[in-house]
Amino acid sequence: MDSQWTGRAREMESFKVMDLLKRAKELEAQGNDVVHMEAGEPDFNTAPLIKEAAHRAIDQGLTQYTPAAGIPELRQAISRFYKYRYDLDIAAERIVVTSGASGALLLVFGLLADPDTSFMMSDPGYPCNRQILRMLEARGQLVPVSAEQNFQLTPELIRQEWNESTAGVLLASPANPTGSVLHRDELAAIAEVVREKQGALVVDELYHGLTYGFDAPSVLEVDPNAFVINSFSKYFGMTGWRLGWVVAPEAAVPEIEKLAQNVYISPTTVSQYAAVAAFEPETLAILEERRHQFEIRRNVLVDGLRKLGFKIPVMPEGAFYVYADASHLTDNSFDYCWNVLEELHVAVTPGLDFGSYRANQFIRFSYTTSLDRIELALSRLKAKING
Repeated sequence: MDSQWTGRAREMESFKVMDLLKRAKELEAQGNDVVHMEAGEPDFNTAPLIKEAAHRAIDQGLTQYTPAAGIPELRQAISRFYKYRYDLDIAAERIVVTSGASGALLLVFGLLADPDTSFMMSDPGYPCNRQILRMLEARGQLVPVSAEQNFQLTPELIRQEWNESTAGVLLASPANPTGSVLHRDELAAIAEVVREKQGALVVDELYHGLTYGFDAPSVLEVDPNAFVINSFSKYFGMTGWRLGWVVAPEAAVPEIEKLAQNVYISPTTVSQYAAVAAFEPETLAILEERRHQFEIRRNVLVDGLRKLGFKIPVMPEGAFYVYADASHLTDNSFDYCWNVLEELHVAVTPGLDFGSYRANQFIRFSYTTSLDRIELALSRLKAKING
């Protein structure tokens, strides 16, 4: 039967963190206490004003299709947020609301990546990026990066790796799985190289708002023609609401909107009306307190892992992940993660989910769970390591 499936379907890899999550849920159903450090999902509940706005939308019957680019109220709210957070004047007309950041990536790659072209991206990096490109008959051009490059592409690497099939560059700042951040001068230098190569620059800014001790700069501060992907899932804590957005050059918006019409008609209506309340001062105050809690968790987790012998050469500056070198414990982190789940009931993600470069050395720990749960996971790991 599987001979009927397309080559793209057979070649597409599973999202391993979701396989681990599925097994973790099965173990919980059997009565086991599993510490979840695998998925990038904040454990905080959606903020109250957002939930109240959703209830109002339902009560008012606001459940029909919306314009494919999103309701005007939300596009305007996002525009105002760019002014508030970055002091950038981004016209609402340049903002397209999407069905999650995954939908945003599909639309942007659908616009920019022809079959047999490639987008350059870091290895390690978010795995679904390359899988989305595969669906479009394009591919991810993975470039190995390490702690020496702060796990990010550099202008030198981009010049070195650019070839005739390269259509553009995808950056992520803060990055998944490493938590590394590109600062303003680094973004500017990369944008200049991509312009020289006449390619497209796409930047994943999903974890903006989740940096510690500073605010991450947007690429739009140095390149107004870049494509920005963002989401309500991470900083705004709305994972299951499935809502994101794209900021695009004005000329690209009609094309992106046309693609959205054909792919999913419009973003989820109730989620859009709810998300308008995400930018209220009361909500932002809650989100900033949560950012502080994430910083505390990061510090505890990094300190604990280092005491257990994990190598973390660069303190993650953003997101809510620690990408730890576990080579003192294993030369096969994939099997090790599954063993840790089955034996210790601690769910973490192997480096193999994020690429191939030194993947068997690394494990991603997500600190989206509470401090007491992080400490429980560390104690279980310590017991196993000390035998």
